[in-house]
Amino acid sequence: MNIVMKTETIEDFYKIKFDRLPGDLNRETGHFNVFRLEDCHGPNALPVNYSRRDFYKISLIRGKNRYHYADKSVEISGSTLMFFNPNIPYTWESLSDDKTGFFCIFSKSFFTEKIRGGLGDLPMYTPGGNPAYKLDPLQDEHVSAIFLKMLDEISSDYTFKMDLIRNYVTELTHFALKSRPTETLYHHPDAKTRITAVFTELLERQFPIERPGQRLTMRSAKDYAEQLAVHVNHLNRAIKESTGKTTTHLIAERLTAEAKVLLKHTNWNISEIAYSLGFEDPAHFNNFFKKHTLLTPSSFRNSQAA
Repeated sequence: MNIVMKTETIEDFYKIKFDRLPGDLNRETGHFNVFRLEDCHGPNALPVNYSRRDFYKISLIRGKNRYHYADKSVEISGSTLMFFNPNIPYTWESLSDDKTGFFCIFSKSFFTEKIRGGLGDLPMYTPGGNPAYKLDPLQDEHVSAIFLKMLDEISSDYTFKMDLIRNYVTELTHFALKSRPTETLYHHPDAKTRITAVFTELLERQFPIERPGQRLTMRSAKDYAEQLAVHVNHLNRAIKESTGKTTTHLIAERLTAEAKVLLKHTNWNISEIAYSLGFEDPAHFNNFFKKHTLLTPSSFRNSQAA
């Protein structure tokens, strides 16, 4: 099984939803936009792919829905405030026909130096965090009013409207933090496949190695388990059952493939390649490569040049 997910960019989002790009997409202050859900998810809308995005998203959605987030799933009914970040792949499926609500999207740079500690430190955005906050009717009314203010402001000609919109987004965040996240989590039948997909996406994100100073930071199953906020044994079982291979084997396969590319297509010396792939000692890299290819790195390079 070989799962490679393409990251959906803001450009992809606009092309998929509207078949056009907004004129202010590359503004230096970062990108923000807000929408009514029913304007983007009509009866002929394309399904939402399970993938990582390179932007943040906050949604108020009503009706019965199921979200898949990393290796978890959450089923929601009624009004729910959802937070998604660029690090964790997700998708959602509607279980009813009464979808209404709002959502906004924004790039990381939209909040540069605006939130203490960074967005990634907030509980709803941390790995393993729960992004769902169920709302009662009064809370729905309050959150809807914030989204309506965003919609009014985004179309205004007020010079400082983006500063005001940042305040609205911050208000949504703190409103959620003061309430309790939804706890209706269940193990979806595809949970093992899903966590394998997330692991594979994290693994692939480290490649290609494009310069000698670039260095691999995750080389063990434990490294990936910590990033995904799951126990390493849980990760190992999920990957073994989904692929028939161990986590260590998949990491070694990808390292070996990248090592071959670097040996064949660059003039970097063996020490530089070893360092880039996360090996502290070139001898360890030599032993690793020989174990998986039956050739030393130098022998492999010479055979490719012949």
